[in-house]
Amino acid sequence: MNKGNNQPHFWRRIKRTLKNPFLYIFILIGIIICAATYVVYKTETKTDSGITGMFDAVWHTIVAVVAAYYDFYVKSVPGRFASLLLLLLGMAVWAVIIGKITSVIMNIQNKNNRGLKKIRPMKGHFLLCGWRSGFEKLLENVLSANPDITPDMIVLVNSAPSEQVLSILQDIRFKEIKYVSGDFSDAETLHRAGIETAGRVLVIADFTGGTTAMEIDSRTVLAVLTMKSIKPQVYVAAELLDEKLQEHLQMARCNEIILTQSYEHSLLATASSGMGYSNVIKTLIGDDDNTGILIRSLPSAFVGKPYGDLESYYDKKDEKMILVGLLLNTDANRLLKKDESNQQLEKYNEPLLTPPSDFVIPKSSKVILIAGTEGA
Repeated sequence: MNKGNNQPHFWRRIKRTLKNPFLYIFILIGIIICAATYVVYKTETKTDSGITGMFDAVWHTIVAVVAAYYDFYVKSVPGRFASLLLLLLGMAVWAVIIGKITSVIMNIQNKNNRGLKKIRPMKGHFLLCGWRSGFEKLLENVLSANPDITPDMIVLVNSAPSEQVLSILQDIRFKEIKYVSGDFSDAETLHRAGIETAGRVLVIADFTGGTTAMEIDSRTVLAVLTMKSIKPQVYVAAELLDEKLQEHLQMARCNEIILTQSYEHSLLATASSGMGYSNVIKTLIGDDDNTGILIRSLPSAFVGKPYGDLESYYDKKDEKMILVGLLLNTDANRLLKKDESNQQLEKYNEPLLTPPSDFVIPKSSKVILIAGTEGA
């Protein structure tokens, strides 16, 4: 048995400290300072320099080392050499201290710039995970589509080269956005990004982490599984390039799944008809958050009431908005409890367009509206 392993932790720390060469340097400096102080005391008490005892000599040393000037005018040659040595030692010690402080500050700043530090505590912030070309435009659209989200609430999580990320964050519009570098499917990286207190997460297909659509989508599924295992209540929207792994995301309780290629194919197919579908869709989901398709909270008075009553309510409102349906099951926490109790799992945010007038509006519903353009 190794006897060293049985020694108290305290003594092991002392041994490690004694092996540090800087310890002996500081001991040597201390000895020199004490010796110089003694020389000043022995020589200057015999002159009219004003130093009359050990207290004055020690005070002279403290002022020389800390403030880099002399509080007494030393007159003897040995006293002058000793005082000069104290002055030089003080400058050297301060240079080391300032250098150490500067190094720590630069290290912290460097880690912040490279996204290696844990972000300061936040609550209800928005995680944007992944990286792709045209990321700057994506950030613009996210801020435009979410008026409740300000740049200081956004945390980017990706493994892209830090130079590319910093080039975007230097833009004055995005300078308050936080950045965490690392694999967003890794729990340690997510902890640094504050997943425990995040409000919403958007996972986009990350083209830095794979060469095929299957590899990219597999990483997305792993990321959602990790997020939900850490904080089951967090709202996660994730992008898939291929619908093959859609079922896996649903099993991971992903709140919203964006099937990019499927949407692209559908849009191209409808555009081929020459009926202008693509222009209509562009207008409905455009950047203006006051026109097109809007999702709004359901007035509480209509919970448990027929859908026809809600239609009459919006018909009478003096606004350019048309009610087109309901968004069901918007309470992720309620569905999570049903899932944990082995009840049948319903779909999150399930749209129901133009239901019959006698349809009873359930709890956790929102309204789907189409708003017209001002002045039209």
